[in-house]
Amino acid sequence: MSVRQFVDQHYRHFNAGELARAAHSLTQFLSGGGKIFLTLAGAMSTAELGRSLAPMIRAGHIAGISCTGANLEEDLFNLVAHNSYVSIENWRNLSAEDDAELLRQNLNRVTDICIPEEEAFRKIEHHIVSCWKEADASNISKLPHEFFYQLLTSKVLEPTYEANPDDSWLLAAAQTNLPLYVPGWEDSTLGNIFAAHCIEGEIRSTTLKNGIEYMIQLAQWYESRTDSLAFLQIGGGIAGDFPICVVPLLHQDLERKVPLWSWYCQISESSPSYGGYSGAPPNEKITWGKLAVETPKFVIESDATIVAPLLFGYVLDL
Repeated sequence: MSVRQFVDQHYRHFNAGELARAAHSLTQFLSGGGKIFLTLAGAMSTAELGRSLAPMIRAGHIAGISCTGANLEEDLFNLVAHNSYVSIENWRNLSAEDDAELLRQNLNRVTDICIPEEEAFRKIEHHIVSCWKEADASNISKLPHEFFYQLLTSKVLEPTYEANPDDSWLLAAAQTNLPLYVPGWEDSTLGNIFAAHCIEGEIRSTTLKNGIEYMIQLAQWYESRTDSLAFLQIGGGIAGDFPICVVPLLHQDLERKVPLWSWYCQISESSPSYGGYSGAPPNEKITWGKLAVETPKFVIESDATIVAPLLFGYVLDL
């Protein structure tokens, strides 16, 4: 039985039913020539979402991605240091002293898995700092993800891969030069490292372009599209709100005629609350000029690490 058959047969009501309806609708949308713009918040890369996302990229279903700085770098960390990650199955029972011991071992915990600092952060730091300094010396400025693409396409890291490269969504994106937007990149381990080198006077801050450059590129990219775009939001936060705002920017600030997002789905454990974004219902976005009344809208209030692979598996008919 395929994922699609399983979901169609067993996912009938509540969040399961919403997933089935969203999956069926998205599959129809894609079969009609549409593409997905995906946003990634939370620790999706450390959850190894790349195992199901990379095939979606290679299949041509993903038109662009907006992600946090953490999701950008943590896919790469897993690629080169997978064998040194430490699983913590009893993470709910850890004391503060237990977590302090993990810190002493240079293990940075994300719920039930620890990222090894030496094998992941420092291994990548050596290579990417060289890229930054080389660009700085040549008066070249790049967007944060472009340095990651440079590292991956140069194949300098290839001998150090520990995870299956087919499971890396970032590698799949680099290989196709997929449009990628990383607002707030500074809020990440490598973003902190870059800032440290700037403070020490070793690299100029202008070597990395900022979020305004990302928004300019996103606006130009969106305006150039001739196909319909689905907005698939995993989590919320800056990774989700930054790109969806490009439509009111073009409409209201530049007074240009562009279509609204053609399809919308959010996968989040957040519920509607006072002033909250991640759990805000889609209709609220109508008031901001981001979605239309008739836009197909789905809300799956569940764990994205469970839902997203099922959704992608349904689309790919695995």
